Amino acid sequence: MSHLSYTAFAPVKPYFDLVRDALGDLVDGPHFFDCTAPDIRYEVLYKFPGWPPMIQGRAALMASFEGYGEHIVIHRADQLVRHLADGGKTLIIEYAVHGTILSTGNRYDNRFCSIIHLVDRKIIHWRDYMDSLAAWNALATTSQ
Repeated sequence: MSHLSYTAFAPVKPYFDLVRDALGDLVDGPHFFDCTAPDIRYEVLYKFPGWPPMIQGRAALMASFEGYGEHIVIHRADQLVRHLADGGKTLIIEYAVHGTILSTGNRYDNRFCSIIHLVDRKIIHWRDYMDSLAAWNALATTSQ
């Protein structure tokens, strides 16, 4: 049950919408953050400036994503491929996001793979992989 305002996350809404659609009826809640356990572990297996390799807890995850929209606007998220494993306790999603890096005006097109572990209809662990070179190129100071 969502009781929070998610307007601060509007610049990345297509990402959250794609993820929520991918989760389907495996979880409860209308928004991505509603689907996370209070003690979620959100892990990224790539180095990205300003983004920690592990975020612990829903509040910290929301705080991390809140500033994300100051740097990038996601225009769309697509190419979803969904794999269920471990009797529905693990969801693996592959997807692409497309946007604009605000500091450079560069296009941002990236592919991701996320491994999502579920307990009691909530996300307890998220492990993320991405094309780090695509992110690096988008952050370059010259327009592409």
